[in-house]
Amino acid sequence: MSRITERFKQLAEKGERAFIPFVTAGDPSLEDTKRIVRLLESVGADIIELGIPYSDPLADGPTIQASALRSLIQGTRLPNVFALVRQMRAEGVSVPLVLFTYVNPVIQWGTERFFQTAAEIGADGVIIPDLPAEEAEEARNAAKTYGVDLIPLVAPTSVGRIETICKQASGFIYCVSSLGVTGVRAAFAEGLPAFVQEVRKKTSLPIAVGFGVGSPEQAEEIGKYADGVIVGSALVNRVSLLAKAREIGDQEKAEKAFAEIVHFAQSLKASLR
Repeated sequence: MSRITERFKQLAEKGERAFIPFVTAGDPSLEDTKRIVRLLESVGADIIELGIPYSDPLADGPTIQASALRSLIQGTRLPNVFALVRQMRAEGVSVPLVLFTYVNPVIQWGTERFFQTAAEIGADGVIIPDLPAEEAEEARNAAKTYGVDLIPLVAPTSVGRIETICKQASGFIYCVSSLGVTGVRAAFAEGLPAFVQEVRKKTSLPIAVGFGVGSPEQAEEIGKYADGVIVGSALVNRVSLLAKAREIGDQEKAEKAFAEIVHFAQSLKASLR
């Protein structure tokens, strides 16, 4: 049983929903990312998505695009992210970690080698938003070979393909809350609960909802019908305050930013208990 499957099983037994935060690796620095991951783990994050910065992130809105750019400017590349995960595991971080990347870096690294490396460093899952289900066979086989969950995105536009996508999945299903890119939204599509129910008919895997969750209230609402809630842009907004503090060398503001990240994460976790 994978660490991700085990975590969802534990949560189901307690009647809780998974809190799944997203952060970009290397924003504002790899050391800061390490501290953020430790803090998120300490306040009860169930799974952490670690974004590998990429220059053309099609699925991401302006907040995460800016975060990826800050990381790339710092010189963060795929080998640095692999080294970071390996280091965090060596230092005792045990929360399930999912790498969020685009298909291009995977192909450049070599698909099989990518999943082999992911397994070796202690990553539990991989999300590749621009990998079509019809072209995922090589990635799926490599993921299976090395015991890494390949987590697909299912959007409201992919209704006719839900069954195909779900059959190929492992770990959990990432349900996209609305059309378009990531980013905080004031409201979600009216049909979101029905869409999640439709996906549930096609899979026994847990379902997590992401894209646009910006508050504990929204997380709580989604937690009524989903097994997990993914929070990206709203958290990365708070990381951007840390980046600003680092730019001007203000340690006091940096500590305030860390405190704000912790406070926000605690409130999200509490809403899913």
